Amino acid sequence: MILVFGGTTEGRKAAEVLEEAGTTYYYSTKTGEQDVRLHHGMHIDGAMDTEAMLVFCRKHAIRLIVDAAHPFAVQLHQTIARMAATCDIPVIRYERIYPARDPELTWIDDYSQVPAGIHTLLATTGVQSISKLKYLEDRGVHVYYRILPRTSSVALARQQGATADQLCYYEEGGSIDVAADAILLKESGLSGGFAEKVQAAKARGMIVIVVKRPVLHFHHTVNGPHGLRRMVEQLLPEFYPLHSGLTTGTCATAAAIAATLRQLHGDTPAVVAVVLPDGETIPVTVGYGDGYAYCIKQAGDDPDVTDGLEIRATAEPADHFEIGGGEGVGRFTLPGFDYPPGEAAINRGPREMMRHNIPENVRITITVPDGAATAKKTFNPRLGIEGGISIIGVSGIVKPFSEEAFIESIRKCMTVAKASGSERVVINSGAKSERFVRSCYPALPQQAFVEYGNYIGETLRMADELHFPTVTLGVMLGKAVKLAQGHLDTHSRRATMDRDFIQHLLDEAHCPTVTDYTLARELWAKIPTEKTETFCRVVIRHCMEHCQPLVPQAALTLLLIDDDGTIHSL
Repeated sequence: MILVFGGTTEGRKAAEVLEEAGTTYYYSTKTGEQDVRLHHGMHIDGAMDTEAMLVFCRKHAIRLIVDAAHPFAVQLHQTIARMAATCDIPVIRYERIYPARDPELTWIDDYSQVPAGIHTLLATTGVQSISKLKYLEDRGVHVYYRILPRTSSVALARQQGATADQLCYYEEGGSIDVAADAILLKESGLSGGFAEKVQAAKARGMIVIVVKRPVLHFHHTVNGPHGLRRMVEQLLPEFYPLHSGLTTGTCATAAAIAATLRQLHGDTPAVVAVVLPDGETIPVTVGYGDGYAYCIKQAGDDPDVTDGLEIRATAEPADHFEIGGGEGVGRFTLPGFDYPPGEAAINRGPREMMRHNIPENVRITITVPDGAATAKKTFNPRLGIEGGISIIGVSGIVKPFSEEAFIESIRKCMTVAKASGSERVVINSGAKSERFVRSCYPALPQQAFVEYGNYIGETLRMADELHFPTVTLGVMLGKAVKLAQGHLDTHSRRATMDRDFIQHLLDEAHCPTVTDYTLARELWAKIPTEKTETFCRVVIRHCMEHCQPLVPQAALTLLLIDDDGTIHSL
């Protein structure tokens, strides 16, 4: 059992990570005013002192705590630390990502250090700080207090002596509409909108004063969702039925960092910090050989033939940063990838990860001793990648494939959608397609949008079982061409892109023959503009032939989404 202290953006992200397990946990907030969707989590509200926290943890057999509370909630952090030490419960601190401190800003340690010479001040440091800033009013400073537009926040502000003309409220976008000499901010990190607030204040010529975040001491600290999941898997292995792994891109990056540290600085750490594409940092274990560093590919519980491969990197001083592939790394032989034929099959994501993690000018060479033999067991030969494996990875983390758990999570989401009272459910493959389709249904509640991943057939059957009168299916071209052929599960293990069938679709739409493509989405650029809508209608009609029978009592709308978000329908 896990107890999360949330109420923040990090708290919401922590809940999303834990929801993936399908296992019960508790989510605690002080006021209960945060809107966070929980399917497996149990929401509890109200502040807890050390004794109340002890009683709760013992009663509910809490074995792990995630502290995702606001960084300035010092009293809560201290209470958690005392209670955890007493009960011997490990604590993971879900920290924010902080930009480097700008020397042009005025940095202070506490509210008593606001510099003199300011006539008007906009304080954005929260309703709890009002009483601590009253001394400025005694100095003749006119202070505006920006707070959340909540009834409870306004009441607390008035209790601390703030007048109606001193209060202003947060608006979308972080704009500043108060004329003041200076602004007082907390060092709240990227998720707290710190960078946007600083930028807006600078644009108005305001002095920017920042209260430094408190220094927190936790043995286990993460600053992103991937790191949180991996830390939970380490400290409480049974919470997740399946464990995550690292992409080949992350392993190559870790090896490259280690090789650079040894080559340029003589350092050989056993663990290196890798910044993932989402900005969070995770620790990765590395090793060293004769002239190279290596990282062992970890697939977790995902069935991956690259699991256990040794991914090596060498680093040599160079005039500029370069990345190359050697033994066991494939080569592109067809167009349609991030790089032209002849280039090493190291995708854009991993290349950008290496560049971001390694500031020095070096030539990095990635090799995989057993890569050529392993590649024969992958789709690489069919895709025109020869001689070895691909170094890939968008997020940097491999989430394990669990069909049963994923379908069960879809079922829970569909049930929640029905419970929301919405007459329409909108099913999408993921966050990207959902973002585009949302514009078509701005009035629908968030719960009406459900991700099907690859399980289109299963999700439509659920919609029928739940008696939804209207169903919208959003799909992008890569899955649509599989669905049009009758593949209701579009996972690559069960359905691969069929060029002959795609040519049949093109012929039916009277489009020219297209041969030089590797991925279905490349067709958007190759089909003549005047034939695009005709081709879309052909694809949608074939998809409807397979989907409508699964929801015979519902009005089904199918939306085909192209790469720039344009939506096509019948």
